[in-house]
Amino acid sequence: MTISNIETHNSSVQAPLLKVQNVHTTFDIKRKGSYFWQKPDTLKAVDGVSFELFAGETLGVVGESGCGKSTLARTIIGLVRANSGSIQFADEEMVGASKKTMRLKRKDIQMIFQDPLASLNPRMTVGDIIAEPLRTYYPQMKKSEVQGEVRTLMKKVGLLSNQINRYPHEFSGGQCQRIGIARALILKPKIIICDEPVSALDVSIQAQVINLLQDIQQEMGLALIFIAHDLSVIKHIADRVLVMYLGHAVELGINKAVYGNPTHPYTQALMSAVPLPDPIAERNKTIQLLEGDLPSPINPPSGCVFRTRCPLADEECPQIKPVLEGNLNHRVACLKNKVETTQ
Repeated sequence: MTISNIETHNSSVQAPLLKVQNVHTTFDIKRKGSYFWQKPDTLKAVDGVSFELFAGETLGVVGESGCGKSTLARTIIGLVRANSGSIQFADEEMVGASKKTMRLKRKDIQMIFQDPLASLNPRMTVGDIIAEPLRTYYPQMKKSEVQGEVRTLMKKVGLLSNQINRYPHEFSGGQCQRIGIARALILKPKIIICDEPVSALDVSIQAQVINLLQDIQQEMGLALIFIAHDLSVIKHIADRVLVMYLGHAVELGINKAVYGNPTHPYTQALMSAVPLPDPIAERNKTIQLLEGDLPSPINPPSGCVFRTRCPLADEECPQIKPVLEGNLNHRVACLKNKVETTQ
């Protein structure tokens, strides 16, 4: 999906394929040495995140480690249960849905994991790994039909069909990630969540895997949620960008709006750290360093969660919790820096 198409999204043009509204995901944490009757602490991994995902587009999710990106992904796919909020896939609610409903919906939402080798069963052959979802959801399929589907998909992701009986340890990291991609594609899903799928790979292999995902997306009309630390990768692949900090969505917009006009102080700091291809510009740029460490999600700051590290913070910031405000193309959760509400 091109940027021009993203800019015109509204309810009259296209309904979202996935709609996430005010989702909260928390975990109970028992302190070491505490007594059994003591109430556990609550870790707020995802705290009120909202966004929409349209068919055929790529949503990039960025933020430093511990900001809740992976927990958000696992909440959407159902590996982790949301405590509250709404996740609607094709107008059907998934929060609080039965196991049977989630099982049926999981055919349409698949996931590619960060560590390609660790996500594959070392005791299963490549053919069995890729075919497992088919055998689970379509047990009536003949073995020859399953083998045919697997071989076709292996060729599509750049693997040789004669490698079907090999084991994961016989492949490189990039090849293992291609196996993971094939496993995610075998059920022909509508959404694939990519949880840092290239962070463990060499730079040259990263480009190959990203190009493969883009080609498959265009061919199959997939929607992607692409999580990454590398903002250069997100800039290349994403139509829209969601910036997260301490479980909150602090900025959301189309690619050229977020990268061309980063508005939240946290986004500005992230963008300033992105290397520039021009050596002169790289030497002369100003990097906005963030002071202090990431606060604990067990005891987050009141009001704006970024205020303890924000150069613009004042007496208003601890009192008011900002929400995403702006227009269809660009929204920011900041009391000081805002975007125009009209397009």
